[in-house]
Amino acid sequence: MIATEVRVGLMHPGSMGAAFAAQLRSKGTTVLWCPSGRSESSRQRAEQASLKPVATLSDLVESADVLLSLCPPAAAEDVAAQVAAHGFRGTYIEANAITPRRVRNIAERLPHAAVVDGAVVGSPPVGGKSPTLYLAGPREQVVRLEDLFAGTDVQAHPLGDDIGQASALKLAYSSYQKASRVLAAVAYGLADANGVSDELLHIASKRTGSYLTETAYIPKTASRAWRWAPELEDAADLLVETGLPGHLMHAVAEVLHSWDEARDTSLTISEALALLHDDSDAARTTTGQEPSL
Repeated sequence: MIATEVRVGLMHPGSMGAAFAAQLRSKGTTVLWCPSGRSESSRQRAEQASLKPVATLSDLVESADVLLSLCPPAAAEDVAAQVAAHGFRGTYIEANAITPRRVRNIAERLPHAAVVDGAVVGSPPVGGKSPTLYLAGPREQVVRLEDLFAGTDVQAHPLGDDIGQASALKLAYSSYQKASRVLAAVAYGLADANGVSDELLHIASKRTGSYLTETAYIPKTASRAWRWAPELEDAADLLVETGLPGHLMHAVAEVLHSWDEARDTSLTISEALALLHDDSDAARTTTGQEPSL
């Protein structure tokens, strides 16, 4: 089986990357990673996913047939540059939420590698969740990656040969999905500050699938804002490149930055809404208690 013969290197064992690696490990694929300079949280995730440590980045690049880059979007080029410095010649999956232009720039930095444009839509593959990994690039390499993830909870889906298609799809989806979450939080915060949150929820409940009714997601949006803001800034850049207005995405990203201090924390709804106000202390006393749901 191809999946057991290929050695995969994971560039960044975050929550998504570690979950992807665990899926590959579940079918016997060797997944390598380099602990040098990584946080204790990364080490714990790598250990839980049964990743095999190597001493240096050079060892990782030289030993892996496939490298998977799943990192904060702002770091995508830096990660690729580190890999390029070691002359990687295998398959490089650029799976971050960045613009097609940035993906093509990364491909140019890795002239000896086969770069595949990847995009993940969905939550990390844990607890029965099954995200889709969209793939665009050289057909032979895309088929290889489909085989690699076959039998896992990661659904590999080919898009075509053109690098940039997967990234464009991801940012197009993010432009709606993430911006909608932010708008729902702002709308609910406005209603709560004026004592009409219950009435807003009643109105929203009449419309099927409205994010406005999912108030429990507001703290989750806040805790993920540090990752979402750079993604939507790239979405704004892509909109402008396409000849469409990017102002809305930039504005949403600016709102997300209001939650910078909430990175990966567990907040109440009131605490998350308070961070959207210029004066957080005043905001916390607006209602005096957690909004009723």
